[in-house]
Amino acid sequence: MQQTYQPIDARPMPGLSTGILAWLKTNLFSSLGNSIKTLVVLAIALWALYGAMGWTLTNAVFGANLEACNSLRGIGACWGVVTEKGRLIVMGRYPDTEHWRPVIATALMLGVVGISCMPRFWNKALPLIWVVMLVVYFTLMKGGVLGLTPVDTDQWGGLPLTVMLTVVSMTMAFPLSIFVALGRRSNMPAIKTLCTLYVELIRGVPLITVLFMASFMLPLFMPEGVSIDVLIRVVVGITLFSAAYMAEVVRGGLQALPKGQTEAAATLGLTYWQTQRKIVLPQALTMVVPSLMNTFIGMFKDTSLVTIVSLYELTGALALALNADADWRPFKLEAYFFITLIYFVFCFAMSRYSLWVEKRTAISKVR
Repeated sequence: MQQTYQPIDARPMPGLSTGILAWLKTNLFSSLGNSIKTLVVLAIALWALYGAMGWTLTNAVFGANLEACNSLRGIGACWGVVTEKGRLIVMGRYPDTEHWRPVIATALMLGVVGISCMPRFWNKALPLIWVVMLVVYFTLMKGGVLGLTPVDTDQWGGLPLTVMLTVVSMTMAFPLSIFVALGRRSNMPAIKTLCTLYVELIRGVPLITVLFMASFMLPLFMPEGVSIDVLIRVVVGITLFSAAYMAEVVRGGLQALPKGQTEAAATLGLTYWQTQRKIVLPQALTMVVPSLMNTFIGMFKDTSLVTIVSLYELTGALALALNADADWRPFKLEAYFFITLIYFVFCFAMSRYSLWVEKRTAISKVR
């Protein structure tokens, strides 16, 4: 009779233990010196946390009570400034009676972005969903139809404007960056030179210069009587700026791909675009997911620069809300903590999604 052997799990090395206590001993208390350092840092952290909790929660004022906030200035936080000015900070100069429109429009845009991140929705219907979402978004925000009160784009602001600038710019900049990256690696001198000049020119100036040129200099070159909305000019400026940086990230992924991949595709008789779409780009983009997400996060935060062209996004709306009110102006720090939390939530969500994509592509490679 043939004997069947069952595999036995490997035994741990003698003296080796696992768990939280073992991790603490290995990383924080491995020697007398490390133990002293750990205890000192821990004591400082607890002291700082105790002081922060006192200012943030224990002694804080949460209601819109200006007298109470002034009496506790320097002792506790005045979160009443968020209660009093929160709507103006989040919505900007958008008319108060119409705030339901940007709320619905922004929720719709974020919802479509959310489902676009799920593989189950990656089908031919997704572009149509985006088109419908954008039509509904701008219809709600702009108005003038279906009985909606017209609202000029210079009154858009706050979080809805920040989200719109980021989503629309990212959506247009990403495919543009792929074409520019491919153009820089092209064998056609004219296309390669044009793409190189575009990237080097855009990367050689700060975003604030691009916004200034798009908003104030571009109208000077337009024919008399022709005017382009400032919001459109800003979106185009951010898109071109971001695409230049993303193109270099994508080009790095293309250069990291072994040459044998394209040679194998050529032996199979695939055309240039079939090779790029089915073999080169999927692998190249997988390699640069963290760098691409860094660019997206940077783009989200750089929208704060549009204040220079009188578009008051989240940070601009905060300045607009508090600079015009001397009573609440001393509590600007608390308001900045409020929008910092908003920025952190969005940036943290993008970074978590980036890690999820990395793990998913890693599993696909193993398979």
